[in-house]
Amino acid sequence: MNKKVVIVGGGAGGLATAKALAGTDAQITIIDKNNHHLFQPLLFQVAVAVLSPGDIAAPIRSIVGKQPNIRVVLGEVTRFDVNARQVILKDGSSYDYDYLVVATGIKTCYYGNDHWEKFAPGLKTVVDALEAREKILLAFEKAEIAESQHEIQRLMTFVVVGGGPTGVETAGALRELLNKSIEKEFKRVDTSRARVILIEALDRILCGLGPELSARATADLEKMGVEVWRNTRITCIDEKGVWMEDKCIETSNIIWAAGTMAPPEISSIEAEKPRSGRIVVKSDCSIENHPEVFVIGDVAWFMSEGNPLPQLAPVAVQQAKYVAGIIEREPAAGNRPPFRYKDKGNVAVIGRAKAVMQIGKFKIYGFIAWLAWILVHIMVMVDFRNRFKVLFEWRWHYLGNRHGIRLITGIRPGCRQGEASGGNQPPSNAA
Repeated sequence: MNKKVVIVGGGAGGLATAKALAGTDAQITIIDKNNHHLFQPLLFQVAVAVLSPGDIAAPIRSIVGKQPNIRVVLGEVTRFDVNARQVILKDGSSYDYDYLVVATGIKTCYYGNDHWEKFAPGLKTVVDALEAREKILLAFEKAEIAESQHEIQRLMTFVVVGGGPTGVETAGALRELLNKSIEKEFKRVDTSRARVILIEALDRILCGLGPELSARATADLEKMGVEVWRNTRITCIDEKGVWMEDKCIETSNIIWAAGTMAPPEISSIEAEKPRSGRIVVKSDCSIENHPEVFVIGDVAWFMSEGNPLPQLAPVAVQQAKYVAGIIEREPAAGNRPPFRYKDKGNVAVIGRAKAVMQIGKFKIYGFIAWLAWILVHIMVMVDFRNRFKVLFEWRWHYLGNRHGIRLITGIRPGCRQGEASGGNQPPSNAA
């Protein structure tokens, strides 16, 4: 009898699981609230007009269309009934399974201040990235015709909240856009004199890397012209700007990259969860008392050498291949070998030919780390065609300092109705 496998999430982890089960007797159902797979780690490059959405997204059906044992369902999961072995969707339909793979990814977290999202959207969806791009490009146009110096200064101030990889990469890419790509295109304002402020609540950025690389990244950003504010806690974000107690940075250009949490449907799974809502999994990526339920990728809390594995696409892909092997061979729960993560490195790009990377205790930075960043991201991309498109765009950007996707398309900031690029927010799982 064929095994019924339900995979929730069409991100890197979910699709890697499905692909690894090609040619087996498993009957696979992939459920995602979007019709497309999105490579989230490169969303910031859409926001700063380096890449277009089509470069980092592809229809799920086109990716798995040649696998006869895969069915794709466009729908929003609202609840998991692990006792009845069912996945329940928003429209009331349900799907039975013999094995369940939860790869939903995570969503932006505002730490109880969800009203901040109106003024400081995150970077988790295609719509998020397009909205950020629209606000950035419109700020330049408005500054060009603004009458008061105060208004020009407000429009030419950009704040990125969060000193993790996404925040660092976004701030660096935005600074390069201002310094090199458009500085001669406006006549009344000097875009190279615009402010880019990166705010981090802790005492250093990129805390997932060692202090040496954190210091190097800070120095590189500051050399480029990014203001790195550490030990800075935000108390409010509103229509005026970003507040730190009685001090305010006046701006309407804010990008939130400061926190993540599990999506709401995960709460229906009874399992140990840290404050972020991620699910603690066992050494075989399954949950306690349910060896048929696997949780992988960003939403999984997998302890390794005393720390949870990082929320990276390579982690999700490796877990996916491991879980697929378990499903195919079906060893008894007590005889499953533990999952072992092979560290591919933690890397963050600072700017053109600038990056920092750590593999275990080995640290590199500069041009070599930047090349490694390119290689890591290209190899993990699920859609083969998109690899060539992204490589071409990066080559164009590197040789000519040109951001070629600078289109203002009329997306209204804050207007997310319909989620034009694939359903509800957030798009399931980059990992």
